[in-house]
Amino acid sequence: MRRLPTAYTRVLCGLIAAGTLTVAAPAAADVVTDWNALTIQFINAAGRPPGAAPSIDIAAVHVAIHDAVQAYQHRFRTYGPSIPNAAGSPIAAVAAAAHDVLVSRFQIPSVNAALIAQVDTAYTTYLAGKGLAINNPGVAVGQQAAHNIIVNRAGDGFFPSNPETFTGSTEPGQWRPTPPAFAPMATPWLGEVTPFVLRDRDGVLNEAGPPSLNSGLYAKDFNEVKAWGRRTGSLRTPQQTTMALFFSGNFLVIFNGVLRTVATARLADIGDSARLFALASVSVADTEINVWNNKRTYNFWRPSTAILNAADDGNARTEPDAAWLPLINDPPYPDYTSGANGVSGSTMRTLENFFGDDAWTYSVSTTATENGQPIANRTYGSFSGLADDVVDARILLGIHFRTADVVSRRQAKQVADQVFAHAFQPVD
Repeated sequence: MRRLPTAYTRVLCGLIAAGTLTVAAPAAADVVTDWNALTIQFINAAGRPPGAAPSIDIAAVHVAIHDAVQAYQHRFRTYGPSIPNAAGSPIAAVAAAAHDVLVSRFQIPSVNAALIAQVDTAYTTYLAGKGLAINNPGVAVGQQAAHNIIVNRAGDGFFPSNPETFTGSTEPGQWRPTPPAFAPMATPWLGEVTPFVLRDRDGVLNEAGPPSLNSGLYAKDFNEVKAWGRRTGSLRTPQQTTMALFFSGNFLVIFNGVLRTVATARLADIGDSARLFALASVSVADTEINVWNNKRTYNFWRPSTAILNAADDGNARTEPDAAWLPLINDPPYPDYTSGANGVSGSTMRTLENFFGDDAWTYSVSTTATENGQPIANRTYGSFSGLADDVVDARILLGIHFRTADVVSRRQAKQVADQVFAHAFQPVD
């Protein structure tokens, strides 16, 4: 198991606490970070199924925000049709774009009238707080940007009308519902949703899939998670347990918080901030579509199932343990590949691509607790260092084999590279 990263002493101000809208320092990019924070709050309140579905909502919001800003700046290529003759306030345009996309998303799969009313209230309150009238010409610009992405995503396969119920298989190596909930796979249709940028929803790498049950790699993965990821009697140090639990929190909250921290500290132009969030959110969405395609295609079992049923895997180097439990309960979907590493890998690679440098010091907060107490922020000196920890964390939590983490991160980096190369490019 890799050593934990060394803590750095420089902690940045401006970190927005998870689940709250607290802008710590004035900056030109504040309207984008404001509406990112509001978007995360509202999407969490929407009660989307566990898994990757919320990433599609977030990407749609930030595509609209980016296109609304570029109606004024004309610095970066838009995702949808250009919006001519933009007038009024760009701040009003961003707020209107985010509002309209959120209202549209909260009518899928059924109308969430109470939440839509909360979005309406937040929108009018936000405009008033900025001294902007509801009829500011910028509102029409944002509404058009929202309309463009709403039309673009119509019929994309998100929340199909007759979703399947998938419970896997009891064959060796195959995922099946795990305790305590024994829930069917969450959003099994997500791997068939149309990506935002990627042309091939089946993946960006021709991976061979998870290791065969009789292979040495499988035995190595098996015995690692068995020793390090068990709930009691693990080889984890207390520090490793805390790190693992840190990354058991809400990943969309954690990593959008990272984006807000970095944008607030390093960007002074609304166009740059809008582009960063568009690149990151689209990369996460397309990565998670790819991840869910892998999960549904390979349907590989979780370590908890594998360890219980090791006598049936045909591998003499693995042994069953009927009492084994992971540190946290398994999420309700297959192991291969890792959704958490899809989010972390694509987000941190986008930051590295955007700034052209991996080295930077920043602080990260989590929604998770340990023994009922909040877990302290973690400080990193590179973007990749955080992604490294997520690979280890999912093993230490006992919910993933290492191959699922490593492959997911590799694919996430390739998705982020493709999005960065082909979307939201400078006009010149």
